[in-house]
Amino acid sequence: MNETLNRLLVGMADTGCTKEEIKGAERLLETDNFEELTKYLRRCRAGLLDEMHESQKRVDRMDYLIRQAEKITRK
Repeated sequence: MNETLNRLLVGMADTGCTKEEIKGAERLLETDNFEELTKYLRRCRAGLLDEMHESQKRVDRMDYLIRQAEKITRK
């Protein structure tokens, strides 16, 4: 496998992709199916975005709790 493709797999690990996701990409690379690889990477990206949105909801909830605690403290 050439260096560029190897860096792609390492980059997936750096973004937090699971071993299964990385192996899926590797299978597509081995068959030179770059169009499907791009689609696959976009699905992985969508999963990361979903995680980010869930994290943002938790942060927003924590901000709300902090504001509520500050109101109690000011009384």
